[in-house]
Amino acid sequence: MTAIDAHAPTIRLREQYRDVVSDRWPVIIAPQPDELLSSWLHRLAYANGVTARAFPRVLGLNPGMWSASLDLRLPIDVESQLRIHAGVSPCQLSAMTLSHTLPKQLLLPLRNSTRRDGPTWLQFCSRCLAEDAHPYFRRRWRLATRISCDRHGARLRDRCPSCRSRIAVFDQSKLVPQQYCARCGYDLRCASTVSLCSAAKRLDRLIDELCGLEAISSSPAGGALVRRLLNIPQLVGIYPGTILTGLSTSTRTRCFERLVGHPSDWLMEDHREVVDQQRSKLPPAGGHSALIGQLANALARKARRPVATKDRRPIVDLSHLLNAYEQLSLYATPTARRMRRSPPTNRCQC
Repeated sequence: MTAIDAHAPTIRLREQYRDVVSDRWPVIIAPQPDELLSSWLHRLAYANGVTARAFPRVLGLNPGMWSASLDLRLPIDVESQLRIHAGVSPCQLSAMTLSHTLPKQLLLPLRNSTRRDGPTWLQFCSRCLAEDAHPYFRRRWRLATRISCDRHGARLRDRCPSCRSRIAVFDQSKLVPQQYCARCGYDLRCASTVSLCSAAKRLDRLIDELCGLEAISSSPAGGALVRRLLNIPQLVGIYPGTILTGLSTSTRTRCFERLVGHPSDWLMEDHREVVDQQRSKLPPAGGHSALIGQLANALARKARRPVATKDRRPIVDLSHLLNAYEQLSLYATPTARRMRRSPPTNRCQC
């Protein structure tokens, strides 16, 4: 070897390109609290420069309502792809699906109704979308029993206010964020808010709390409650041949408002003595089967149907029961003391 050869640069073999390049997609996004899997998938596709309509081919899926279907059931091969390429854990994926914690019988159907009073698969709150740093759709917006937003108190919408079409992000052919209507391009964040009476909002919240309990899917009383909730249109005389999941958000709101429209129905003005009388009748913490059963029986009594039960305990008035349940929930929160000291609010005149 000459002197020149001794000072020549040396070349060493390094890892091959496929060994040093990550399998993950260029952009990784984190799921948001209570975000639907379909919503996260739409945001993931947009962040990586792929339209929502083309993204199912990346996952080896057929087009159509591909993302909405994944909310209900996530195939193992798709889950594996998302874990490897999107850097998301199985627990995160499971938390975004519509698991057993939400009664599947109360989910809005995956179909497009041409009737204005017909159902669509998803609802939204325009103010939530406007305040989100990255607008996304919530899991609980898929429930037919939900008609209002907990945060803003506004009635939910289930259609684009511009073209009256359903929310169809999965069919978006343009590379735009998911808050834009796939049909006309309207920004859903700009939709006006629809007011809702306080009694209907309170009923909506109480039913949502009961439906979120584990007992709703594990006890016979929970199944009875789900059936009664589905039959609310028949109870109030609005579209008696249709169940709750077969109606639009505006029509379901009319049903809820009619339920609370009379002094003897569902909800009454709060009174401390009512809470004190009913506190002993409520089940202990963690045991809500009795509460759910009484609510289901109360719905049946409103329809003037006999209730098949062997329980001979005195029947508890539903309005008192719901008031007691709400008050006990307040007592369990850190702000309960301040809320008890606050002046009473005026009763909603529905």
